[in-house]
Amino acid sequence: MSAAGSHPRPAPAGDGVLLVDKPSGWTSHDVVGRVRRLAGTRKVGHAGTLDPMATGVLVLGINKATKLLTFLVGCDKDYAATIRLGQATDTDDAEGTVIEAPGAADLDPERVSAAVADLTGAIEQVPSSVSAIKVDGRRSYARVRDGEEVALAARPVTVSRFVVLDQRAQTVDGVPVLDVDVVVTVSSGTYVRALARDLGAALGVGGHLTALRRTRVGGFGEDVTHTLDALGELVERGEPLPLLSLEEVARRSFAVRELDEAEARALSYGARIESAEPGRSEPVAGLAPDGRLIAVLDESEPRTRSRVVFAPATS
Repeated sequence: MSAAGSHPRPAPAGDGVLLVDKPSGWTSHDVVGRVRRLAGTRKVGHAGTLDPMATGVLVLGINKATKLLTFLVGCDKDYAATIRLGQATDTDDAEGTVIEAPGAADLDPERVSAAVADLTGAIEQVPSSVSAIKVDGRRSYARVRDGEEVALAARPVTVSRFVVLDQRAQTVDGVPVLDVDVVVTVSSGTYVRALARDLGAALGVGGHLTALRRTRVGGFGEDVTHTLDALGELVERGEPLPLLSLEEVARRSFAVRELDEAEARALSYGARIESAEPGRSEPVAGLAPDGRLIAVLDESEPRTRSRVVFAPATS
């Protein structure tokens, strides 16, 4: 029996990636804590935070798979969102306090579409001040919470898709607003809250995010996610968590190099081998003839370097 005297402790999970459909109201850290208990291990991490308000795809690495997260963080992502034009908040989302509400009466849909187009492509974006970016060692949101004024520097990001699906006029707290449903595809480091803020600023009416759902991270969509309730039921029945293997994640996320036995053995000892395609900047998954993930490789130079070895030699 467990210390609480109710449920047996779950058997420790193996190595793999777990795709969770994060519920609204949970922090990403909350989800990690829950999965640590379900997986019976402390070695759980995530590949990119979601705000408490947001739902959707949260990529978790368990045990050895935590070493893959560094490479998955940089994947592009899809979101479905609702932007409210006519009100701005101090957090750029619905969890904040309204700081201005000029309204969006008679806002021309064509103006909205033109402003969306201006925020599409390679742009410079100032992250929300309540983001998790560190400023002199402290999270920006912590500084804001303590009453500090934080001015973050603009950074280059890519918004490869920004499409308006629907626009709905309504009145909120006596203010005419326009709710705009959008889908976006963005590079790593892009803040959808900041897109909402900047869209409202460009139109001169203020804007913030009222709903956000992440529908894809790299090669993983919401169709392969699992709710925390469903995962809890599996563990209650004594069934294993539905982990994706290191090899499957590598094949779906990276360029793949099929190694021969000699190359796989050399890499397992930490040795370098000849690069297959020198000059490649993206990570490359080196797979042994039996399909095992040996290492994530750096082939930017003539000799391949292992960035992380997953199958080190034992003798």
